[in-house]
Amino acid sequence: MRVLVLGATGFLGRHTADRLRALPGVRVLAGGRSPAGGPVDVHADLAGADVPGLAAALRAAAPDAVVNCAGAVAGGPVELTALNARGPAVLCEALLRAAPGARLVHLGSAAEYGPADGRRPATETGPARPLGLYGASKLAGTLAVTGSGLDAVVLRVFNPVGPGAPAASLPGRLARELRRAAPGERVRTGDLSAHRDFLDARDLAEAVALAVTAPGPLPPVLNAGSGTARPVRDVAGALLRAAGRPGPTADHIAEDGDGSPRSAAVPWQCADVTATGRALGWAPRRTLEESLADLWATTAPPVTEAAP
Repeated sequence: MRVLVLGATGFLGRHTADRLRALPGVRVLAGGRSPAGGPVDVHADLAGADVPGLAAALRAAAPDAVVNCAGAVAGGPVELTALNARGPAVLCEALLRAAPGARLVHLGSAAEYGPADGRRPATETGPARPLGLYGASKLAGTLAVTGSGLDAVVLRVFNPVGPGAPAASLPGRLARELRRAAPGERVRTGDLSAHRDFLDARDLAEAVALAVTAPGPLPPVLNAGSGTARPVRDVAGALLRAAGRPGPTADHIAEDGDGSPRSAAVPWQCADVTATGRALGWAPRRTLEESLADLWATTAPPVTEAAP
């Protein structure tokens, strides 16, 4: 089985490709926009791809399944919409031309849901009311996939965390800032009182592997989360414990910096993963504490210049 992973050099793409490579009888083809993050088998820049060119690349790769991990979480309107909205649309049209029988597993985002209904977990059949351009662009990508007519499923991902989490995510940034902080120095963040559903990237990779290999058609959208909402402040506490810095969080973290506007607009969010468990036989295995301990262990310490 040939599986093309687009965005294979990114955070989620690397974990996904590693899990798929462990499956017997599976050959993983790494796809990406450039070899900057590592070698790729298929050059595919979804942000600027055209349908004929991408179709030619797909025809040559001859995949049995495609996993789209490519996406932008930050940037201006052009970058966000190019990669999150236009990119999936181009990919679907190219697949219809070059490999119409291939299964497509596309990574969506919890930001597509927007504000929660009280403290009720989000279900796939609930309303999608994204608040910002990121969530709206991801929702546009989801609609392109679910309306394509392909054998496709969107895994709507909730707050991925784990080893290699990028600085664009709060856990990744906080781990790096704590590594850089001098003894006794407090790291500044925004308000950490919002509740979020954190999912280990390796558990997500397992869900992707099951979605790639599941027989028969799948529901168009499935949530990928832990099913538990945790205060974002728990992330700081778990990283501090992993770093061996006991004591109150406030001794090390100052929540007086600029925070994300989305935290105030969406103070609570959690996934209902019942449908995912039923469709894939999947359940997350790793705790948030395990994920953050592994993130801390793989966060490089700051580079210091040698004394002359």
